[in-house]
Amino acid sequence: MQNNMVKTIGYIAVAGLFLVLMSSVFTVNETEKAIKFYLGKIVKSDYEPGLHFKWPLVNNVKLFDARIQTMDSNPERFLTAEKKNVIVDSFVKWRIGDVTKFYTVVAGDIDQANLRLDQIIKDAFRSEFSKRNIKQLVSTDRSDIRQLLIENSKSVAANLGMEVLDVQVMRIDLPEEVSVSVFRRMEAERERVAREFRSQGSEASEKIRADADRQRVVMLANAYRDAEKLRGEGDAKSSEIYAQAYGRDAEFFAFYRSLNAYKKTFSNSNMMVLDPDSEFFQYFKKQK
Repeated sequence: MQNNMVKTIGYIAVAGLFLVLMSSVFTVNETEKAIKFYLGKIVKSDYEPGLHFKWPLVNNVKLFDARIQTMDSNPERFLTAEKKNVIVDSFVKWRIGDVTKFYTVVAGDIDQANLRLDQIIKDAFRSEFSKRNIKQLVSTDRSDIRQLLIENSKSVAANLGMEVLDVQVMRIDLPEEVSVSVFRRMEAERERVAREFRSQGSEASEKIRADADRQRVVMLANAYRDAEKLRGEGDAKSSEIYAQAYGRDAEFFAFYRSLNAYKKTFSNSNMMVLDPDSEFFQYFKKQK
């Protein structure tokens, strides 16, 4: 009976020692940050990933998620330099930087941290957008605005123990009532540009048509001149050949011309009134 009691006490002691040992160690993963407290007071927070020790009962440890968090903000209105509203949709990437400050300021609450960070980012947006008009916001490289927003919010977020890694603007929209007027102005501007292009096209068309007509007149005049020149040269050559041929046998060519005259006259007229002794009928007379 006594031996059994001793064994039981031994088992209880071993179990108690095991529990004490288990409560004396804690593990910090690579995705976590840890704070150790001594009777509610922070004594250490810069723990590397791995196994660590603490005093049971007097020390307690809180673990926090050290992975990158995403704060997706609701679309918000901001005023530009020209006092016009724009609707901005954005998100922020952040993580815990100083875990002691993070616990002290927001009690380690991620939701509370997002609320505080959201206000910081909105202030940064408000500051940057108030320096630019709508055209600059649309035409400026988003990476430039992103860098400015990160720089402006990083120091303020550090006071909360948070490290801002990225601020991205997903969309910049105009309010509906503004969009309608902007679209109308854009439509009017495009119409003006289209009319200008059509006017320039018509002017160019008239110039091309006038130049084509001028070239046509010049080409026809040159062609007519060349044709007349060739015709004159042909007539001169023909007259020269005819004169040379007529000079070789004048009697024959006189007879040939009379035959052609008879042919034309008799084919075009049924009655002629001529003196039979006229020169026209000289080849009808009997030659002696």
